[in-house]
Amino acid sequence: MGIFIYIVVLLFSVIMHEFAHGYAAYLRGDDTAKHAGRLTFNPVPHIELFGSIILPAALVLIQAPVLFGWAKPVPVNGAKFKNPKVDIPLVSIAGPAANILIAVVSGIGIRIIHMMPSFEQGFGGSISSVLYIMVIVNVVLLVINLIPIPPLDGSKVITLFLPQDIAVKYIRLNPFLCMITLIVLLWSGILWQVLGPVISILTVIVSGVPLR
Repeated sequence: MGIFIYIVVLLFSVIMHEFAHGYAAYLRGDDTAKHAGRLTFNPVPHIELFGSIILPAALVLIQAPVLFGWAKPVPVNGAKFKNPKVDIPLVSIAGPAANILIAVVSGIGIRIIHMMPSFEQGFGGSISSVLYIMVIVNVVLLVINLIPIPPLDGSKVITLFLPQDIAVKYIRLNPFLCMITLIVLLWSGILWQVLGPVISILTVIVSGVPLR
């Protein structure tokens, strides 16, 4: 049951992540995601076979230290942005911003439940456990998505600080090879050694509960 809850929370979180990208793009003048039917909370248009199903299932099977995945990226047309140099990083940061918002709201819920011991000892304990999973999953998504390698959001955010010619070349790095490298590092545990302390600290700050 715990694994099922983790996967459901992950799907919800990556869908909200992509919705945030699409909505931010819409606010900045790009209606591509809207016309593609992606500004919706219906999970079906957002699910991507590998990132939403195969990869999370594989990480569960190999007992990887983190559960990670993604939804189908929303289509974005930078030519429609009001100010592409600023708007592309802004739209990119919207996804991680959605994740930290979900984590913070979940953390507040945990703290409120902790203030009601009698409720926490009963049904509130189950709610708190689900909220804690929400915190962990969304903190992990936040941290990993901010890694500055294509096609992760961090790679687009960092272009705001790069000269345009270098930014264009950087963003065009082969995303497939980059993601394979990321998956290998996640599977090996090497990346967890670097990101684990960051995720642990953020989890405590957000929820008040140490990483289990």
